Order: sequence, then C-alpha cells, then structure tokens
Amino acid sequence: MRRAVGAILRKDLAIELRTRESVPAMVLFSVTVFVLFHFGLGRDSLDGDLAAGVLWVTLLLATVLGVNRLFASERDQGGIDGILLAPIDRTAVFVAKAAVLLLYLAVVELVAVPAFGLLLLGPSLLDALPELLAVVALADIGLAVVGALVAGIASETSARDLLVPLLLLPLLVPVAIGAANASEPLFRELSSAEDLGKWLGLLALYDGVFALVGFGVFDYLLED
Repeated sequence: MRRAVGAILRKDLAIELRTRESVPAMVLFSVTVFVLFHFGLGRDSLDGDLAAGVLWVTLLLATVLGVNRLFASERDQGGIDGILLAPIDRTAVFVAKAAVLLLYLAVVELVAVPAFGLLLLGPSLLDALPELLAVVALADIGLAVVGALVAGIASETSARDLLVPLLLLPLLVPVAIGAANASEPLFRELSSAEDLGKWLGLLALYDGVFALVGFGVFDYLLED
C-alpha cells in the first residue's frame, strides 16, 4: 500500500507542478477574498470572532477549488479505469488524494495566512503562534480527509462541479466551528488560549471519525 500511495502522490504532484491548475487558483481566490473584505467592510482591521470567521470561511471555500480538481487527471484521461484494474488496495487512492490535498492546503496557507494578517488582522499574527499552527494542522487534516472522500463520490458524476460544494460544505461545518472558535481568542488584542484544548479535541475527533469512514467506504465508492 505504501508504494501505491507514493506512486499516486508523486504522479499528482508532478501534474500540479506542470499544469499549476489547483494551488495558484486556491491562493489567488484566498488573497482576492481578503482584499475584498479589506475594502468592503470599511474597517482597517478585524479581531476576535469576525477575524476568525473571515479566515476559515475563506479557506473552506478555497478548499472546494482543490477538491474539484483532485480527480481531474483520472477523469480526463481515463485513469480511474487503470486504478480499478491495478492490483493495489484502493484505499491507497484515498490516502494519496488526502495527502495531496493536505499539501495543497499547506502551500496555500503559507501565502494566504500571512496575507490575512497583513490585510485584515488587527493584532499581530505572531501573537497567535504557536497555538494557531495546531489549529491549522488539525483543521487541514479534516479538510483533506473529507475532501478526498467527497472527490471520490463525485469523480464519476456529470454534475461534479455542483455536487462537490453541495456535499462538502455541510460536512465541513464542524471544522469551521471548531477552527473558528479555537482561533477566536488567539485573534484578540490580548490573545489567550481559552478553551483551546476543547476545540482541538473536537477537531481531532472529527479527523479520526472521517478518516475511519474513508478507509471503510472508499473501496466501494470506486467500484460504484
């Protein structure tokens, strides 16, 4: 399984490096939304719950762009048939796609989060570290796991561009709630880590549940 995961991961990363279809679009979307909020809200800076909400809603919507393209190469070139015929554990596809999306999100956030801090955040972004890194890491795992699962469901449907957001966004509501509530105290003028453990626990539980669901059902999703 490890070799299959590595092969699919290398293939997807090589395609992204060559085509640059997913990550640049996700980065451009995120930064554009932050610029729109910067000028549209009529405020010089945000803090607390409003800042947390803007950040995580933007990152969730950017994730939709990545999920829509997650199985693009397999759809466009008949790669799904090759995967179904290959003598590999098909759960490896789920693991590889989740890892690809996780890497995409990490790269996007290297640009988007500093842009958010520069354009919108009132308190210094450095004051939220290192706690914010833990929130981002657990939230990204949830986004990647659920995104890979939804991408597998929608991969062979004709209305995939419509189906992905309709399925993905409701499933990611707990991630938005947990990440925003965990980030909100970190984005105050006097940042604190109140209730951080509770929200990190919620995110970790969510990640574990959907990882188990993905391992359990992904094989059947590709068959259907």
